[in-house]
Amino acid sequence: MWCHKLLHLQSSLQKLMKRGYIGQALHLSNFKSLFSLSIHWCHTASKCVNCTWHQHEDHLEIQYASIVMRFDYVWLRDHCRSASCYNSKTHQRSLDTASVDLCIKPKTIRLDETTLFFTWPDGHVTRYDLDWLVKNSYEGQKQKVIQPRILWNAKLYQQAQVPSVDFQNFLKTNDELKKFLQNFLLYGIAFVENVPPTREHTEKLAERISLIRETIYGRMWYFTSDFSRGDTAYTKLALDRHTDTTYFQEPCGYNNYDRAVINTVPYDVVHRWYIAHRTLTTELRKPENELWVKLKPGKVLFIDNWRVLHGRESFTGYRQLCGCYLTRDDVLNTARLLGLRA
Repeated sequence: MWCHKLLHLQSSLQKLMKRGYIGQALHLSNFKSLFSLSIHWCHTASKCVNCTWHQHEDHLEIQYASIVMRFDYVWLRDHCRSASCYNSKTHQRSLDTASVDLCIKPKTIRLDETTLFFTWPDGHVTRYDLDWLVKNSYEGQKQKVIQPRILWNAKLYQQAQVPSVDFQNFLKTNDELKKFLQNFLLYGIAFVENVPPTREHTEKLAERISLIRETIYGRMWYFTSDFSRGDTAYTKLALDRHTDTTYFQEPCGYNNYDRAVINTVPYDVVHRWYIAHRTLTTELRKPENELWVKLKPGKVLFIDNWRVLHGRESFTGYRQLCGCYLTRDDVLNTARLLGLRA
C-alpha cells in the first residue's frame, strides 16, 4: 500500500514539475531519495507479513523470526513497559502485579511495522517490539547458548590438555581471568600456577574472582594434620570423595562423612536409600572417574563444589593447606561481567 501511494505521489510531483508549479528548490535528486524510501517501506511491509498470531483462550501464540512463541495474557499485561507501568531509569515495575486480573485478555491486538499494540479492557495500551518478545520469550531463551559445561572423566580431561593460568597474568589481565573462568565453567575445576605459597597471596588470588565467604572455619582456613578441629581433614587419614559444607543451610552437595543419623524416614525408605547410596558410590569410585593431582607449593586448585567431588589419600610427613570458600553468585557474576553466559 505504501509503495502504491509513494509511487503515485512521485508521478503527481513529476507532472507538477512539468507544469511549473514546483519551485526550483526541488531537484531530481529528491525524487531518487523518495523512490528509495518507497522501496524501504515495501521491505518493512513485507517483514510484517512474516508475523502472525492467534488468540487462544488462555494465551497468545505468535509466529515470528522462525520462532513460535506463546505468552500468557497476564504476563503480557504485567511486563508492559509504558511510563505508567515501568520505570525505565530504575528498571523496576511501577505496576502492581497483584492488581492485574488473572483472567485478563486484550480487547484488540494490532501490528504496526514490527510493534504489537495491545489494548486492554480498561483502555490501557501496551506496546511490544517483536524482537523484544523473541529475546524475552521462553522459546527465545531456550535458543540462547549458555557457557558450555561438559561431563568428563580423567581420560577426557587429560586429552584436553587444559592449560593452567599464571598468577601474575591472572591478576593483571582480564583476558587471563576470562580464560580461567571459561575452563572453570567447562570442567568445574581450574588451576593457577606460580602463586607465592602464602596465605596473603592465596587470599589475593581468591578476591580477584569473588567475595570470600566467612564460615565456621574463618575467612581463610590454614591447617595441617594436628587435629585442631574435630574433622578428618585435620588428620593424615584418607578422605573419600565428597563435597564440603553439607551441614550449612545451603548445602553444597553430597558428603559421605557428614551425614547425620537417618531417622526421619521409615525403614523401607531407608533401605532404598542404601541401595541408591551403593549405586552412587560405586560409580564415584571407578578409576576412570578419578583425576589424581599432586598439589605442590605455588599451585592453586579451584573446585566447583556443586559439580566436582574431591578427596585425598592418606599421607605421611608434614603437610599444610590454605584455602577458602567463595560465594557462588559472585563467581558467576564475574564471569558474566567478562562476557561469559554463566
